[in-house]
Amino acid sequence: MNFPKVSIIIPRKPGGDVRALAGLKGVNYPSGLFEVLVAYGCLPSAQRNQAAQKASGEILFFLDDDSQVTAGFLERAVEHYADPKVAAVGGPSLTPATDTPLQRAIGSAFASVVGGGGVRNRYRKAGEPRVTSDSELILCNLSFRREVYLEQGGLDERLYPNEENELMDRLQREGYHLVHDPELAVERSQRATFRAYLRQMFGYGRGRGEQTVIAGKLKPVSFAPALLFLYLLLLPFGTLEFAFPFLCYLALMMAASVAGAWSGRDWRLFPWLILVYPALHLVYGAGTLVGLLRPRFRRQVCDASGIEVKCVKRFADKL
Repeated sequence: MNFPKVSIIIPRKPGGDVRALAGLKGVNYPSGLFEVLVAYGCLPSAQRNQAAQKASGEILFFLDDDSQVTAGFLERAVEHYADPKVAAVGGPSLTPATDTPLQRAIGSAFASVVGGGGVRNRYRKAGEPRVTSDSELILCNLSFRREVYLEQGGLDERLYPNEENELMDRLQREGYHLVHDPELAVERSQRATFRAYLRQMFGYGRGRGEQTVIAGKLKPVSFAPALLFLYLLLLPFGTLEFAFPFLCYLALMMAASVAGAWSGRDWRLFPWLILVYPALHLVYGAGTLVGLLRPRFRRQVCDASGIEVKCVKRFADKL
């Protein structure tokens, strides 16, 4: 096949290490057909957009600074672009087996029906390559056809996170296809502390709320955690019968925690899962409500002037 040129784009805070570069040294894609750009700054959406403007590849492949790729990931991704209707291709982000029990508990929750729900395939290998929606794609392992990306104006810089979800919604409305390939996987460690995990969940929820305000489109399943959060706030004022769903929820969390520890073959996951599941639901739900009621883009303007894009590998160079 004729391999297209690919621009790999990695956003990073100033001064931080880019661990993803080590894995890219072993990529078996023709070295003269891919470049690597690192965009330094504190506004990831704007960093990615500025790097996309400077990129020269036909395909933009976005990784996070800690995304660990396989040697054949570029070859596998570009195969799907043989179909001109395909505008985006990505795969899951898997939790390394070497992570701590807390990190593996977080990964287990994300990949489960009870935790990840409709987005769980972002965190596990399941099924065959398929046309999909944004619910199965994640920006730490996601590529776009550059021409289409730029035509659509790239990522909405008012959003972080959920900026890729908003863009993919627009692409689907224009009739483009999104592809999820389970074998196009990267590995990324989960948050190292429970506090960092709570911040992550609040940020994810807030991003969903802000995306909803911008799009003017409600996805009911995304607001189940917010409804649970509101229900628990009202619980002390309800009757005994009103508490029955809460008891069912506790039983479900216990069963899911046992199942997660069993499937992970490590009972050290169990006490963490008992905490991780409710935190996922409730903190995400609280973040969603905050994003809906007080979206950040109404109170502040993003200043993207301090972003620096460095080409750490040109097409003719080696890493």
